[in-house]
Amino acid sequence: MKYQVIVIGGGPAGYTAAESAGKAELSVLLIEKDKLGGVCLNEGCIPTKTLLYSAKVYEQTLHALKYAVNVKDVSFDLPKMILRKTRIIRRLVLGVKAKLLSTNHVTIVTGEAQIFDNHTVSCGNETYECDYLILCTGSKTFIPPLPGLDTVNYWTHREALESKELPESLVIVGGGVIGMEFASFFNSLGTQVTVIEMLDEILGGMDKEMAELLRTDYTKKGVVFLTSTKVTALEKIDENTIITYENAQGTGNIAASKLLMSVGRRPVTKGFGLENLNLETGERGRIIINKKMQTSVSNVYVCGDMTGFSLLAHTAIREAEVAINSILNIDDAMSYRAIPNVVYTNPEIAGVGQTEENLKDNNLPYKTIKLPLTFSGRFVAENDGINGMCKLLLDNNDKILGAHLYGNPASEIITLAGIAIEQQITSSTWRKTIFPHPTVSEIFREIL
Repeated sequence: MKYQVIVIGGGPAGYTAAESAGKAELSVLLIEKDKLGGVCLNEGCIPTKTLLYSAKVYEQTLHALKYAVNVKDVSFDLPKMILRKTRIIRRLVLGVKAKLLSTNHVTIVTGEAQIFDNHTVSCGNETYECDYLILCTGSKTFIPPLPGLDTVNYWTHREALESKELPESLVIVGGGVIGMEFASFFNSLGTQVTVIEMLDEILGGMDKEMAELLRTDYTKKGVVFLTSTKVTALEKIDENTIITYENAQGTGNIAASKLLMSVGRRPVTKGFGLENLNLETGERGRIIINKKMQTSVSNVYVCGDMTGFSLLAHTAIREAEVAINSILNIDDAMSYRAIPNVVYTNPEIAGVGQTEENLKDNNLPYKTIKLPLTFSGRFVAENDGINGMCKLLLDNNDKILGAHLYGNPASEIITLAGIAIEQQITSSTWRKTIFPHPTVSEIFREIL
């Protein structure tokens, strides 16, 4: 059967590409090997945020007295949290499927895709032809080959999201976004959490000052952080996993009832015939694409985690839109100037644009302005006794280069800074924007 567009992978990039192509009345085939919605919807972004919100409500209720609210016998039900998470995922997956099938007439096939060439793909016993091929195969969890790994029963994010029993103690190997979100969740529910990170600070790639604020606050909550620390061996003794590590202070070990491996993800590039396309690649085998998400083979596009650039759902969605616009000859290009990054801990961290570390590494001139979030009346009213921070980075012409927030609701207001950065707005122009009062977003006006 012949289609104008074949999309391989049904995650945020894939289903967005299929939906956009379907809206444009192109004939579309979407091939997904597992679950529609990909990692983000089924075992990543949405389920983690669902559980984190339950933990946040529980934690806020514990401290309700600060807001003159009396609550007795506060407790939680972890199995019901997991059930609620499952129901939400099911509803959203059905929504995506209905939107693709009913509204945009996308044909969905479940199974392993196999690429023969840039116009021919098979799945099962069927062979399909296309004018355009869009690759959105996503990423997978990377598990480092640690000595003793095969002797212990460790968690990845999948098992951590499904466990209906709360571990007494948890060691998380990897202090990135995923690791810190699980540290937040389990710490809120009472588990003793230890985070081991090889770098000198958690949340590598995000603003270091904001990461330090988060680490400091979570240390006060009881989380133990071992930074600049390398795991050297794992061992199972009785019901515990023994994690041996080394750092500047020497060697040591920790016993934990559960071990969560969270050292990162890698793009999926094998097992579906990618090599048959002979795409031009660069450093570390990364597929070379232009600003239209087009590869060296003109009718083949790559979007989402497979690019190896961002590994964020919102980046993938925008890349897919750009790819379809290219196919439709609509003028568009991908910009990575203002990709928001959010850590949904409690409090949240959000950043967009340049970090101080990036600017220093590239010897770019900049100036920093900072203001505590307590300058926002709304923040103080809703975060009694809690501190927060807003940081802006400006160039010599006062254009916004980067923005970084620590405190709730950072995830909801960071987009305002993203727009300013993408549109290359100066601080004086941004200050003329009228912000509603009282809102935490006013901090962007107060700081300028």
